[in-house]
Amino acid sequence: MSFSTQLPASGEPYVLVASLDNARHLSSLLRAVHFQDHATCFATSNGIRVTVEDAKCMQAHAFIQAEIFQEFTLQEKSVTFRINLSVLIDCLTIFGTGSLPGTSTALRMCYRDYGYPLMLFLEEGGVVTVCKINTQEPEELLDFDFCSTKVINKIILQSEGLREAFAELDMTSEVLQITMSPDKPYFRLSTFGNAGSAHLDYPKDSDLMEAFHCNKTQTNRYKISLLKPCTKALALSSKVSIRTDDRGFLSLQYMIRNEDGQICFVECYCCPDEDITEAGM
Repeated sequence: MSFSTQLPASGEPYVLVASLDNARHLSSLLRAVHFQDHATCFATSNGIRVTVEDAKCMQAHAFIQAEIFQEFTLQEKSVTFRINLSVLIDCLTIFGTGSLPGTSTALRMCYRDYGYPLMLFLEEGGVVTVCKINTQEPEELLDFDFCSTKVINKIILQSEGLREAFAELDMTSEVLQITMSPDKPYFRLSTFGNAGSAHLDYPKDSDLMEAFHCNKTQTNRYKISLLKPCTKALALSSKVSIRTDDRGFLSLQYMIRNEDGQICFVECYCCPDEDITEAGM
């Protein structure tokens, strides 16, 4: 029996139906925000946003635009549910994480309504597996109130530059200090670990710098324990936008291109640990 004949008919009362030819596109993106067991899924006509929080100080969003899906149908203005992200990723990779060359796992994801499970229909090589994952009451998410009108400084960096920084800086440090300035040092990352202080500077005309828009000097510290989960998305991305607002809140937005050339985004928000005055730089 073919995959299509075993799937629910389009006339069945599902408020959300989304199909992908390759489930790995979704599982890879979800792994990038998988630092807590549970996530909140929010679907609109634009696509699906999956949000994970840590200690109300750090928040990560994976955005899967509607255009990424081969089929995306939403019967209501929006749908929200909470789900065990670990279980969801396990189900998406039920045929294994590495398919044979020329094969992929097709996915049809269906959600009926509040209180119902999320249904996953997965097919690879003619074998169909059906997974039912219980959904939960969505919890209220922290509003970081991070909007573009309040952004003070913004740079866009090739991801390899930030990957090198995380590899070179002393991660025994409790904090990562970020300085963004219209003047030297322009963009500086600093740590204060067991081996002493370490600084990495990026001039605004660096080959790794794709855009540089800094209006005033800001220096803030962020807990490395909160930033470490962000490195999962960094490993998959090609570019990263680094923004700070007038409160020193940090936004890291990663551009991730899948194997089909489609672009998705992961965005992380992090509260500052403490403010550093220019005199303390």
